[in-house]
Amino acid sequence: MANLARFMRIGEVMTQVNVLEAKNKLSALLKMLETGQEESIVIARHGHPVAKMVPIRQEQPSARLGVAAGCKLVAPGWDIHEDDDLVAQAFGV
Repeated sequence: MANLARFMRIGEVMTQVNVLEAKNKLSALLKMLETGQEESIVIARHGHPVAKMVPIRQEQPSARLGVAAGCKLVAPGWDIHEDDDLVAQAFGV
């Protein structure tokens, strides 16, 4: 892919390919994006940019998922009814 055109755009270098080259080398262009070799690739028609290919960044799952796995989430004896009368008195029931 040595013949890919490169141009500057406000502090970043971008790769530009024409439509025919993008069609013929799509797999290689995708590989460049996947591996991080390129941050984006501009596709041009007759030298004028018309589209920009960028990789989709997979979001990492939150580290908090599953942190309570195997933990008891309720106090032992939560379902014992021996204090029901005391609670009823406190609320005037």
